[in-house]
Amino acid sequence: MIQFLLNQELRSEHALDPNLTVLNYLREHLGKSGTKEGCASGDCGACTVVVGELHTDDQGAERIRYRSLNSCLTFVSSLHGKQLISVEDLKHQGQLHSVQQAMVECHGSQCGFCTPGFVMSLFALQKNSDAPDSQKAHEALAGNLCRCTGYRPILAAAEQACCNKPQDQFDSREAQTIARLKAIAPTQTGELNSGDKRCLVPLTVADLADLYDAYPQARLLAGGTDLALEVTQFHRTLPVMIYVGNIEEMKRIDDFDDRLEIGAATALSDCYTALHHEYPDFGDLLHRFASLQIRNQGTLGGNIGNASPIGDSPPLLIALGAQIVLCKGATRRTLALEDYFIDYRVTARQDSEFIEKIIVPKGHTLFRAYKVSKRLDDDISAVCAAFNLKLDNGVIREARVAFGGMAATPKRAKSCEAVLVGATWNGATVEKACAALAQDFTPLSDFRASKEYRLLSAQNLLRKYFIELQTPHIETRVTAYV
Repeated sequence: MIQFLLNQELRSEHALDPNLTVLNYLREHLGKSGTKEGCASGDCGACTVVVGELHTDDQGAERIRYRSLNSCLTFVSSLHGKQLISVEDLKHQGQLHSVQQAMVECHGSQCGFCTPGFVMSLFALQKNSDAPDSQKAHEALAGNLCRCTGYRPILAAAEQACCNKPQDQFDSREAQTIARLKAIAPTQTGELNSGDKRCLVPLTVADLADLYDAYPQARLLAGGTDLALEVTQFHRTLPVMIYVGNIEEMKRIDDFDDRLEIGAATALSDCYTALHHEYPDFGDLLHRFASLQIRNQGTLGGNIGNASPIGDSPPLLIALGAQIVLCKGATRRTLALEDYFIDYRVTARQDSEFIEKIIVPKGHTLFRAYKVSKRLDDDISAVCAAFNLKLDNGVIREARVAFGGMAATPKRAKSCEAVLVGATWNGATVEKACAALAQDFTPLSDFRASKEYRLLSAQNLLRKYFIELQTPHIETRVTAYV
């Protein structure tokens, strides 16, 4: 059984289909049709809902953290121990919520189909903002598409909603909601079981290891932003899943003098502060990685584990010399991330083995990262590049150069690195290294970019890296797009 709050209503579910998304649960099981399906792939934001979780803030106070999610990519099992808020829950005692009222007064809606998603994104923004902030507003709404109103009135509504925001029913009931969430906090492995399909929800790494050993055919579910597409886009059935999002050990970020250790189930939005502080380019790229809804769900371990050649984090982590800790039963092994990827969607992971955490070395001051995509935000890379050099009096002592989108796996450019190491860091060396990239990669052409464009882009990004290190005042990093 799993338990969660539907606004303030306690829901206990056991026999639901584990492949059921929150979107379809709301619409088909509860008759709450305010949440819309636009794309069923996490691109349009029409299905946005907000999930509340217990959270300890920087002052040590227990609060509720509200986050926007794409309900079309969220399986119901991931609600275990949390609070689900949909657009129907905002109106209170016959009065529109302040974010709804702002949309009305600022004329932020025409056809209205996308409006519930915008309202929920604005609600999460209001809950996480102390004052109007145009940058945060753009970030909060970047995952919501509107095809008729335009964004100016919606951004005006965001400003109004976050300016002198009034107390709402969620604020007045916060203590009560915290108590209710504590009362339903999971204490043992939860389960959804429809007879032919099941999803298990362990609470510890040890329990996960035991369950995965017992069900090696199970699919591990973290954010679900990739896995859920098998259900919503390809109409496949997932007979057994194990949801790892309730394992606190795998959601920690430990900051040591020489490294960061990031739990594999840590949401990308939680990774931002630590990675941006150590490597600003990494943080900047996370902003372009996907919409806030996706970053609130997607995990760093999931982005690695799905072994996509166009995943944005692996090239950066490879260039930094990151390692992963793999767990199988009571056995753990540490593997260089670059050795994890074998071939297209093929990895070094053994049966019943899972990524427990990612180890990111610190102190690489010349690390830079770049992403080339058709859209500046919320788009898949055509080319993702990461460069990491160590210089000694103008001579390159170490070089790590990695790319995504250039091969069947995220991959280091070994021939390029061989040209760089031991050479003087100057324009002539860079040109030789650019030429060597043609030996490292034979990229494919697809709808994102031609092979010629990819190779030229990779070479130009290396030139860009050289120029920026020579003139560090130039602020053009992580901004390239087709």
